Amino acid sequence: MRRVEQGTDLSGAAYAQFERAAMLEEQVRARTRELEAALDLLNQSNARLAAANRETEAARRNLADAIETVQEGFGLFGPDDVLVMCNSRFGLQLSDIQPALVPGLSFARYVELVSGSGQLSLPEGVSAQDWAVLRLRRHRDRSTNFTVALRGDRWLQVSEHRTGDGGTVILQTDVTDIIRAEREARGRLLDDQARIVRATLDHISQGVCIFDAEARMIGWNERAAELLAVNRTRFRPGLAFDDLAGRLSPGSLRFEGLRAWVAGPTPRQPLRFEVTREGGVVLDAFAQEMPDGGFVISFTDVTAERRAIAGLSRANETLEARVAARTLELGEALAHAERANATRSRFVAAASHDLLQPLSAAKLFLASMEDEDLNPRALDALGKTRSALQSVETILDALLDISRLESGRLSVRPQPVPLGPLLARLAEEFAPVAADRGLSLRLRPTGAVVVSDPTWLRRILQNLIGNAIRYTDRGGVLVGVRHTAAGIRAEVTDTGPGIPEADREAIFREFHRLNARASASEGMGLGLAIVERASALLGHAVTLDSRLGRGSRFVLHLGPPAEAPAAAPPAPPVPRPDLPRDLIGLLVAADSDMRRALTHLLDGWGVNILDVPDPAEALALIEEIGLPPDFVLIDARAGDEEAGLALMQDLSRRHGPLPARLLTATRAEPLRLRALRAGVPLLYKPLDTGLLQRFVASAARRD
Repeated sequence: MRRVEQGTDLSGAAYAQFERAAMLEEQVRARTRELEAALDLLNQSNARLAAANRETEAARRNLADAIETVQEGFGLFGPDDVLVMCNSRFGLQLSDIQPALVPGLSFARYVELVSGSGQLSLPEGVSAQDWAVLRLRRHRDRSTNFTVALRGDRWLQVSEHRTGDGGTVILQTDVTDIIRAEREARGRLLDDQARIVRATLDHISQGVCIFDAEARMIGWNERAAELLAVNRTRFRPGLAFDDLAGRLSPGSLRFEGLRAWVAGPTPRQPLRFEVTREGGVVLDAFAQEMPDGGFVISFTDVTAERRAIAGLSRANETLEARVAARTLELGEALAHAERANATRSRFVAAASHDLLQPLSAAKLFLASMEDEDLNPRALDALGKTRSALQSVETILDALLDISRLESGRLSVRPQPVPLGPLLARLAEEFAPVAADRGLSLRLRPTGAVVVSDPTWLRRILQNLIGNAIRYTDRGGVLVGVRHTAAGIRAEVTDTGPGIPEADREAIFREFHRLNARASASEGMGLGLAIVERASALLGHAVTLDSRLGRGSRFVLHLGPPAEAPAAAPPAPPVPRPDLPRDLIGLLVAADSDMRRALTHLLDGWGVNILDVPDPAEALALIEEIGLPPDFVLIDARAGDEEAGLALMQDLSRRHGPLPARLLTATRAEPLRLRALRAGVPLLYKPLDTGLLQRFVASAARRD
């Protein structure tokens, strides 16, 4: 209206927009009434979310009670290295810092506090800063175990392990009594060991000379005199090392180096060298410092070994050419395998992004045609097209499931899952499919509750029931739950042709379809592969019992029963709001097909859409019209999601918080969390038009 009154738009675009809004008023009201059911579903979802939050809080309290019963000190740091929870024994031996060990403490600060504790006994020559650096270095390992000395001759064993989500669990165990007992036992062994050492020295093939901290001989064996060709009478207690070295090899550079090592400061690093005696005898010498400052020198006759090494060196020269040739062949084979794996990864990436983009656009165009006045033939073609797109989406979902399961980065959220409602919904979904094939689909009611991830458990059972219907020609499919001594098991039994013994392992491989009976539109042989891998991820087992000509039974072993979650009270019906006549949405989409499809769909809902290809043009357009939109939709290509989040930050700084959704095919958990923190929840492609309608309705209510 302001544009019309000002009359500054030379192209007449503002007046045309107003006139169009007035003409579409009746259509807006009609579309508004259609959103009432969607709003009811939204309120039900909110109620379920509240119940889930209460369950999460209860689980957290139970976990805190459980770790309090642990006899050791227990601390849990999150993936961001911040202390999440700990029990009262955590840091108990470090009484001067224990009050500071509270949730919210960073791991770096925790190490700083421990290194500065007055209860910590640092090794000689190690400062608190040095100890902290070494402790942080250990933290990089996935698992570590070490012992810390405390004042008062006390000892603390620290075990640190990484959790599946990148967090860290620390256990602290007081091992003072164990170490003291070991020390006493060690003292009793020393006397026995002294006698054993003397006997051992006289029976080993090496020559050994032992010197004290003043470089005077305190022990030797006869083999040392034999190898060094020294008269045995010259070996005596108290013999200075310099006297022995001078008699052995006057002027020898090797012994001069050994003299420098002996005279050097402690602690000395081990020293290895060789001595060649007359007659070509080669001795391998090894000098090592003892804890009391003394040292031991051992001599080994390696003459035969050196001669063998020389012979092997000559033989190796003839083998190098063969090894190089074989290495080249293996390198080519490895490169071929890597190229094949890279090709597969690129295909999956294309399926999750490039293929889902045009699929989303096509589904949106079809959704915009649903309410058009079409003849029966066009309606039939529309239904077949929608079915074909649904088949493509199902195949892509299966490929993406396999990719996520193989990557090992998929996270699950186990919780109590009532099997009755879950199986009932699946039976409702598959009943029309079974009826079309002339089959009966029976479900035995159950009140069983198990612990599992509800999303993936539904996907597993969905694939098992769908497979049973797809491969059964007559008879029917029975779905039921049994309680056994080993726990609860869900069974899907069919009257199909059965599975030969030789194929019972192969059917769980990707792209394997028994006898290739199912068409490509019904699947690509990924259903059972997803079942097997998802079941393993959840800790469930899948077994198969089949008889040729009689049918098959797939059994999903779900473990012991669980307590049923508290039922959420039914949400009261909420009256549907009327969309304002001047509702304006901003659409940012680089893909022209996606932009046209969304604009066409939203126009049909009576929404005025400002569509632009990039964030910069979006900011310029909003500044030009001087009016913020009622909601924002940002279609993000793979890797460009951060640009969309940055756009919403700019718009929020200039116009305050705005309802927004980020449309993406990327299903990575880190992106979902970043988007939630930025106030821009995700809508996954291919788009669910029902979710989109709910969002537009919520934006209208905000006004």
